[in-house]
This record gives sequence, structure tokens and C-alpha cells, in this order.
Amino acid sequence: MPAILSIRDLRKSYADGFEALKGVSLDIAEGEILALLGPNGAGKTTLISTVCGIITPTSGTVTVGGHDIIDDFRSARSLIGLVPQEINLEPFETVWNTVRFSRGLFGKTRNDVLLEEILRKLSLWDKRKSRIMELSGGMKRRVLIAKALSHEPRVLFLDEPTAGVDVELRKDMWGIVGELKASGVTIILTTHYIEEAESIADRIGVIADGKLLLVEQKDQLMERMGKKQLEVQLTEPVSELPEALAHHNLQLADGGDALIYTYDTKAERTGITALLNDVAKAGLVLADVRTRQSSLEDIFVDLVSGESS
Repeated sequence: MPAILSIRDLRKSYADGFEALKGVSLDIAEGEILALLGPNGAGKTTLISTVCGIITPTSGTVTVGGHDIIDDFRSARSLIGLVPQEINLEPFETVWNTVRFSRGLFGKTRNDVLLEEILRKLSLWDKRKSRIMELSGGMKRRVLIAKALSHEPRVLFLDEPTAGVDVELRKDMWGIVGELKASGVTIILTTHYIEEAESIADRIGVIADGKLLLVEQKDQLMERMGKKQLEVQLTEPVSELPEALAHHNLQLADGGDALIYTYDTKAERTGITALLNDVAKAGLVLADVRTRQSSLEDIFVDLVSGESS
């Protein structure tokens, strides 16, 4: 599919010399969901703010739907919806007027039917006449989402959209994300809930220290970098690994009641048979054997810790 968002060698430096973005390049296809993961201060929000025209880049180019964000700002920005981390709403205005004003701000003709549909999907219709100051934090977050959708964007940025909100809103949010994707909207999200990225994203991007470490199809990434572990439960705990097991890739679990063996499922030999034989020869008695596949969170932690080391 053609790229609706193209980023080339994007850099952002500040007067004190701090580099928030260090040559980020990325193409995002129309209709895909990209989850952008990274620790605090990695550059996620800076990248989003730059694409949305909130921050001016030091160098590099960004185009949205073929429109340059600097030379053709209005056209580029009209294609973008943004749900920011911060709740910044006019406290004395009603929900309905807030969302309708946002649509008009982008030059869109009045469409009360569409706005009602958005508010109903976000469980806001009954609150449409309420002032923002009367809403809970979760409801205010819903209003931010409604504002971002009001002008029918083709690219939607969700910057930690479900941070600190209730489970019901998270469920509503991801239901709407699924519908938007089906209609061809491109979605870029940052989240601390990595299990959400694992469940809904097409591709995963990992950013750390202002650099994009990788961008890869989620399934391919998990197959390429995912590890499998065998957990051997013992009937009696041990204080240290027996010498006979020293040549195996083993860790002793906290409490000494289990051996953790990490292996590559694509290798010609996993070494499990030899391990179990050596465990028996060492005089250890098995109580149970379990396996687990590493999650996206495990992969993310390994990547980021490797970058910082």
C-alpha cells in the first residue's frame, strides 16, 4: 500500500545542544496501525508533535498525503487528528460545542449526524450538554478523542490515549480504532500498555534516545526476536546450579525451586533432551515442566536495555 506519511532524516535539536530526534526516517502505509514504543524521554511525543506542526524540526522532511508539513502546512494538518497526552480543554464550554468547534476549525461543513455518531460511540451523547469542568478525567479523555475524530482525519495520532483511564474507555477506544482501520484511516499510537500494541498493531516501531531502533511487522518481529523458555520445576529447591548443568543456558529461579532454560525454536536442536538427561544425572527430581514464549514486552525491554548499555 502507498505511504500516506513519509518521514526523512528528521532531526530536532534545542539551543542547549540536546538532540531529541536523531535522523528518524519512516514510511507509514495508508490504513495500517503502527505502535511506537519507547521509554520516557525517548522522543515519541517530540516525533508526533513535529509531524503535527506543534514543533518545528531542525532539519529533515515530513509529508502527509503528499503535502509537506512546512511548505503546505494547512493541507497536511487537515489530514491529521491528534489525541495528546495532556488534557487541555476549555472548562466552561459544553461537550457538544467543543467538538463542533473543532470540526469547524478545520474548515469542515456542519455535520451534526456525524458528531452525534462519534459521541455515541464514545458514550458521550448523554453528556453533550455538560460543561467540560463537570466531567471526570476519563470523560475528558473521551472528549479529546471526539475532537480528534470530528474533522474525519486520514491519519490519527494517539499519544498514550488510554493512560490512567478506566477499562471501559480502553475497550471503547480500541473498538473505534478497529473501525477506523477498516475505513482506511492510518493510526500511529504510543502506549505504555504493551499488550495493547501486541493485540492491535500491524507494525511495531521502537524508539530510544531519539533514534528509531527498528520498524518491523509485529508477527515477524516476535518470530525473529522472540525466545522460548522451558521452566523445569523441582521437587526440592537447590541453592546453586550443579556443576553437571553448568554448560547449559540455565538460570536458577528465585527460591531455587525451578530451572529456566532459554532456547531457539528454529535451531536444528533445542538441547532439551540433553538438558533433561543431565538434570536426572545431577540427582534432581522434576515436579513439572512448562514452556512460555517471550512477549512483545520482553522484546522491547531487551532492545531498549541493549541500546542504553
